[in-house]
Amino acid sequence: VCVSVSGQIRYSIPEEMQKGSSVGNIAKDLGLDVEQLSDRAVRILSRGRTQYFALNFKSGHLYVTERIDREEICGGMEMCLLNCEVIVEDKMKLFPVEVEITDINDNAPSFRSEEFDLKISETTAPGSRFSVRQAEDPDMGLNSIQSYQLNSNTHFLLDVETRSGGVKYAELVLEKSLDREEQAVHNLILTATDGGDPVRSGTTQIRVIVLDSNDNAPVFSQPVYKVSVWENVPEGSMVVTVKATDLDEGVNKEVKYSFQKITDKAPQMFHLDPKTGEITVVGKLDFEEAALYEAEKFSLDSENGKITVKEPLDFEETRDYTMAVEAKDGGGLVTHCKVEIEVIDENDNAPEVTFTSVSSPVPEDSVPGTVIALISVNDLDFGDNGKVACHLMDDFPFTIRSSSNNYYKLLTDSPLDREKTPEYNITITATDKGTPPLSTQKTILLQISDINDNAPVFKKPSYTAYVPENNPSGASIFSVKASDRDLDRNARVTYSILSSNLQEVPLSSYISINSQTGAIYAQRSFDYEQFREFEMQVQAQDGGSPPLSSNVTVRVFILDQNDNAPRILYPSVGADGSALFEMVPRSAEAGYLVTKVVAVDADSGHNAWLSYHLLQATEPTLFSMGLHTGEIRTARAFADRDAVKHRLVTLVKDNGQPPLSVTVTLNLVFAENFQEALPEMSDQSGDSTPQSDLQFYLVLALALISFLFLLTVTLAIVMKLRRSRKPKLLQCFGPDPYSKTGSMFPPNYEDGTLPYSYQLCLSSDTRKNDFSFLIPSVQKELSGLSILSRKPKVVSSALERTT
Repeated sequence: VCVSVSGQIRYSIPEEMQKGSSVGNIAKDLGLDVEQLSDRAVRILSRGRTQYFALNFKSGHLYVTERIDREEICGGMEMCLLNCEVIVEDKMKLFPVEVEITDINDNAPSFRSEEFDLKISETTAPGSRFSVRQAEDPDMGLNSIQSYQLNSNTHFLLDVETRSGGVKYAELVLEKSLDREEQAVHNLILTATDGGDPVRSGTTQIRVIVLDSNDNAPVFSQPVYKVSVWENVPEGSMVVTVKATDLDEGVNKEVKYSFQKITDKAPQMFHLDPKTGEITVVGKLDFEEAALYEAEKFSLDSENGKITVKEPLDFEETRDYTMAVEAKDGGGLVTHCKVEIEVIDENDNAPEVTFTSVSSPVPEDSVPGTVIALISVNDLDFGDNGKVACHLMDDFPFTIRSSSNNYYKLLTDSPLDREKTPEYNITITATDKGTPPLSTQKTILLQISDINDNAPVFKKPSYTAYVPENNPSGASIFSVKASDRDLDRNARVTYSILSSNLQEVPLSSYISINSQTGAIYAQRSFDYEQFREFEMQVQAQDGGSPPLSSNVTVRVFILDQNDNAPRILYPSVGADGSALFEMVPRSAEAGYLVTKVVAVDADSGHNAWLSYHLLQATEPTLFSMGLHTGEIRTARAFADRDAVKHRLVTLVKDNGQPPLSVTVTLNLVFAENFQEALPEMSDQSGDSTPQSDLQFYLVLALALISFLFLLTVTLAIVMKLRRSRKPKLLQCFGPDPYSKTGSMFPPNYEDGTLPYSYQLCLSSDTRKNDFSFLIPSVQKELSGLSILSRKPKVVSSALERTT
């Protein structure tokens, strides 16, 4: 029979069914698909230690797995129920199931002993009643004792009384007076019969011993003793004392007490002192451990009749005990009373918390309300002591809600973030409503699984790399690094170059990147003079699905190296490496500007700072050359002893490491006019030969003089810098050209020739004979040179030579 009440499934089966017998089609009753049943999808969970039922996953039937003895499980309870739960894992649902165990007539009535003696005085009047040993039958209803029969005799009748609860109580009634002299012993057969099918019965022999006169039976002070006792009272605690008095004298007055009508479990809990009538607690009873107790563990001391407590009581097994106590005097007369003991519950059991199902790890994108775990809570106490409430100890994004039948659900309460908290130690506290309340804590470790919800992040918003030009091909020039807060493949970052501002050539011919490490490599050597900087977009992409990415800009600056030697712009050089003739007036005084060497350097910065040196001269004392201006001036006036034609070798050197240089040879002729200088110019080749022997000495002397001159000039510059840090000559380049922040030129470059990309600004009041020299920008080709002078003849001659 299957009954559904408030969502609960109930079946009814008889006890002692064979193992494997079907209880009911639980799959059909719950609406489950039989084909989808498995030990992982559906589980049967029983509350007791013994698993009485199991699920057949092929047919969907609930069947019996263990022998079911109703009397062993439920004892004298009218309703015997076995509870279990059906847990559906994938739906996170459970269905409570109750199985009612009905009684069958599997126990025959039985007496505690096969025979017992009943002593009756011969003076006992007819109609007197005598209590006899009562039979016991653990079955219920009609299967229990229904009647008693006494064998045919001439002195006794049997009176059967039905008391509360339908219990049959039998007493012997003396129908005819006894005569000890006529018959001292009467043997009677008492038979107890139940109402089962088939009928079962049990017998005991009553030996009636006729005694001499004892005309007063013991009398109890009250017919019913009612008392309450707390569970877990100490051993030996007295519960109640029954008292019976006898008006006889001597032996007939001595009263002894004993239990008569008592359940099997009562002697395990209480002991009766046969002399004093004190009832004390001796044992502890528990539903789960009741089957472990044996009758021989409990005894009644017949000598002193004292009942003492050996173990505390446990309210969870039974709430009250009802027993009959017999008082018998020395003459054999007996009387009875009833003792009712109520056990009061104490809150001595903390709640039990069990995780029946846990889902771990939990994805971090789980929506609020996702079921994480099913929790079973049970308290063995009764009333408020057994009512339990659960709550969470910590402020976590979870909540706990009551389900049914002491089950709770653990759910997510807000969004999860694995990167913030990868795991939780969730502590659940179950507290009952007893006084004082008892609680139990249970902790589970819940791990959060990762999803790809974080894009790679670079350490900086942009990067700047500096690479010297002429770098080796394949060298690593820079490295970028991005981190991803996710895990495993969601955090595996690969790098790639998306674009750059190099439009003329493919990016792959210049730059490559290691997709795993982020190292950037140069595919070829860079040339500062070709391009000085470029930028590119680097992408970092993770391995998630779908992948996430982020970009960063990398600017690469090419650093200049001294890889370009100076180039002579003026004077122009012939095929033999020498410049054309320059004419110098004989009347030129000291400091006269003869000509100027103009050079440029394709490098930049310090590598483009040029210095000019006079290496060789026919007459070293006659000419001087500006270290930074390249101006060649007369060092003294022309003398008659001096040669008319002179040959000067000049050196232009940059400031790089190592320095690069270039030389140019100048031919000078002292003459007042062009007609006078023409013969010297045409006789250039003839005059050079006689002077070849002299040139060696001139070069040697010029080197020595140049060294001393450079040393003197360096010292003079140092002293001058100390006196003044703002020479007028370079004021047009800034307020402080020698400061660390605004310096554009090296020290002592106030008269120097600037790099190829600069313009020279000279002060007009520095020297009277100075002239302005205009250098065009690097984007235009030098088309000419203008020399301005206050002497018309010199200007005309210079312009003719320039043309």
